[in-house]
Parts: sequence; C-alpha cells; structure tokens
Amino acid sequence: MASFNRVILVGNLTRDVEVKYLQGGTAVTEIGLAVNDRRKNQQGEWVEETTFVDITLWGRQAEIASEYLSKGSSVLIEGRLKLDSWEKDGKKNYKLRVVGERMQMLGGRGGGGGPPGGGGGGSRGAQRGGSVGGGDGPQYDESEANYGDSEPGPQRGRGGASGGGQQHAEEDIPF
Repeated sequence: MASFNRVILVGNLTRDVEVKYLQGGTAVTEIGLAVNDRRKNQQGEWVEETTFVDITLWGRQAEIASEYLSKGSSVLIEGRLKLDSWEKDGKKNYKLRVVGERMQMLGGRGGGGGPPGGGGGGSRGAQRGGSVGGGDGPQYDESEANYGDSEPGPQRGRGGASGGGQQHAEEDIPF
C-alpha cells in the first residue's frame, strides 16, 4: 500500500514566534499560520474562509523564524502531517499539526518577510530562492543568504538546519 504525506501551505503568522530549547540544546517552536481561501457559495457570493494551522519547526529553522518573522509575516511552509494524541482526565484527545521541514519567507522589502523593525532585509534570501529546510530540502548557503547587514545564514553540509530527519520524543516538546 502506497502512502504520501506532504503539505504545502502559504499564509500569515497568527502570533509572534517564541523559540524554546530542549535539554540537548535543540531549538523548537510552534507557530500558528492563518491560511485564507476564497470561494463562491451556493448563492454565487464570494466567501472568505480562514483555516488556522499549528506548525512545529525544529533546529536552525526555529531560530531563524524567531529572529526574522513576527505576527502577520507571510511564509511558505512545506512539511508533513502528524497526529498527536494524549489522555487528560480519562478522555482521549487528538490534534493534527504540521511538522515543518522547509520554510520560505515571503514578501518584499517592507513586507512581512523581513526582520522585525528591519525594513524587510530578510527577504533577500527568499528572492534568490533561498529557503531553510531539512532532510532533502534546499538549505541556505552563506553566499546566498545574508539576513540584514552582517548575519550570515546557515551553511550547506552542516546538517543541523532542521529537524526534518531528526526524531524527537513528544515529551521533549516544551509546550
């Protein structure tokens, strides 16, 4: 039986990014993404529908998100669906979320893709096709990604840009 678990979303952050660190030093964050859809209803009127999605980012990807994205920032996320389950007060609970494996900041200068208060300089890497990813996804090369004035992006071959290939126990997640 074949299976395929891939999600691509483009939307805006619903809150500022807060990165946390596990005991081993791995960065992790959970971002909220609002994805808008516009369609016609049965009466032929256009209806706006917003879907809110929780996304978990790991490693350098989480750190970059916290440094350069803020509430309202436009971002593309590629990842996979994961169903979390837990028991509370004898009741089984479930939550579907996305594990982000690739992130691309969108928006031009002065848009939502730049560093907070920095006038959009962080979109430079996105304009060159830059993205932050893990596993098989493309990663920033220092020569391609210069966020702002002096901070280089992660380099190829370091292998720690994302949790795409890493396994983390659910009890390690600090939220």
